[in-house]
Amino acid sequence: MRVAFFGLGIMGHAMATNLVKAGHEVTVWNRTPGKLVEGAGIAPTPAAAAQGAEVVWLCVSDTAAVENILFGPDGVEQSLAEGMIIADSSTISPSATVKFAEQVRSRGVAYVDAPMTGSKIGAGNGTLIFMVGGDEAIIERLKPLFAAMGKKIFRMGETGKGQATKLAMNLQIALIFEGFAEALTLATKLGVDPQQLVSLIDATMVRSGVVEYKAPFVLQRDFTPNFPLRLMHKDILLTLEAAKEARVKLPALETVEEIYELATEEGHRDLDYAATLTLLEKWAGVQVKGEAA
Repeated sequence: MRVAFFGLGIMGHAMATNLVKAGHEVTVWNRTPGKLVEGAGIAPTPAAAAQGAEVVWLCVSDTAAVENILFGPDGVEQSLAEGMIIADSSTISPSATVKFAEQVRSRGVAYVDAPMTGSKIGAGNGTLIFMVGGDEAIIERLKPLFAAMGKKIFRMGETGKGQATKLAMNLQIALIFEGFAEALTLATKLGVDPQQLVSLIDATMVRSGVVEYKAPFVLQRDFTPNFPLRLMHKDILLTLEAAKEARVKLPALETVEEIYELATEEGHRDLDYAATLTLLEKWAGVQVKGEAA
């Protein structure tokens, strides 16, 4: 398929690379010049990248970035053609997603929101899991692209429901990790070996995929960004905004958001979101680490 791909960050670069490896004709555009994908064409503007494409695929940082690529100066809107599909794997506002879809529908263009989970490793290995909102027939047409980048697709409903699901998923990730970080900090302060605590967690009903994935990095004190704190903070704010629109109260997430705000002030925005642990350590006067560290 002819694909215009926008966003060559931690996730997007690997996704575009896997599309090329699968034999698709890919043209890329990135806000920051200089990033290349071997085997893909490069376009000077979003409009140029989308010219003649069957599918426009986005994986960018936030709602404003999606809107600018689609409708800004030299945006994709200039190259829209009937039958084209826009698929957005960014994590953005569900209500904005619905608005964007309505804006392009009058041009005969379909819109699918397809945020994903699987982190940097999943993007590289082509094992992402997509949560998708959109028409079933359109999703069916996109399956060769999904297959190149991921291992599972969950259709969550109409357009906008993929984004709503992603916010609900990241809400849980933020809360689960915060609980894990607080437990590690308290246990360390009380003299419990954190490595032993993690082994116990893995053997009991407290275990979770979040802990299983993050524990080795935390115990080695490796906060290299798999998922940067600034992006998780952005997703938390999106979730709180969506909750406000729906008149839903999220008191636990409101508290966790304060931790992320403070972590940002401490200069941790470009580290992995697991670096929120360092604030708890600072307040407790301890440092959590395993033997390998």
